[in-house]
Amino acid sequence: MPLNLNLPKKAGLFITGTDTSVGKTLIAGAIARIITDKGLKVGVFKPIATGCHRSWEGPVSYDTEFLCHCSNSDLSLSTITPVGFLTQATPVVCATQEGKPTDFEQIARAYREICEHSDIVIAEGIGGVRVPLTMEFDLLDLAVEFGLPVVIVARVKRGMINHILMTIDCVRATKLKIAGIVINGYNATESTMVEETAEEVISQCSGVEILSVVPFDETIDIKEPSLGKFIIPTLAERDWAKLAQR
Repeated sequence: MPLNLNLPKKAGLFITGTDTSVGKTLIAGAIARIITDKGLKVGVFKPIATGCHRSWEGPVSYDTEFLCHCSNSDLSLSTITPVGFLTQATPVVCATQEGKPTDFEQIARAYREICEHSDIVIAEGIGGVRVPLTMEFDLLDLAVEFGLPVVIVARVKRGMINHILMTIDCVRATKLKIAGIVINGYNATESTMVEETAEEVISQCSGVEILSVVPFDETIDIKEPSLGKFIIPTLAERDWAKLAQR
């Protein structure tokens, strides 16, 4: 059953991951910075965040603050992330714990505002694509409403090939366009045969392009915020504004 939010059609990218803590916010922020530095107005959007901290605006995520910083956004944090929970859990659990159902109309209003004030939207999901937002809808249902090309982010670890291929299958089932895959946190000095061959295996098995392999960088810090040393030069090899076209 679709959400039917009737959202505007906008150039942009939807950044999702194979799991939680794979670097979606980092990649989304870096892409936003690269496009912003080219003179385009980027609207960053993280519709739902959990594990927020308290502020005068209400629950605020460090991820939201990071995205705002990377895009030089002048929109409010509550617009960039319209639904925030203090609880650190999946959104459907947070809504029950805090007695605050996920408000999809609030998400729709914020997205429309962001679209009005931007050339390109970089939207970031939460967790993996099948994370339940309610008992009826998951993240993919929301991604379909945006209709943006999807960038899948994966962290280098055991099981990554399986997780990437399953994520691709899920996204393809919705008919959404897959822009490509970003592999995050590659450490050449500690890599195994599985990690060294993963790029070729994934490309051949899925037909989806590996857009970038981002090196491990211990100087990255979402809370500071710091993009580190390597991510911008690595990702800047791609034309993200072109990939953002529908």
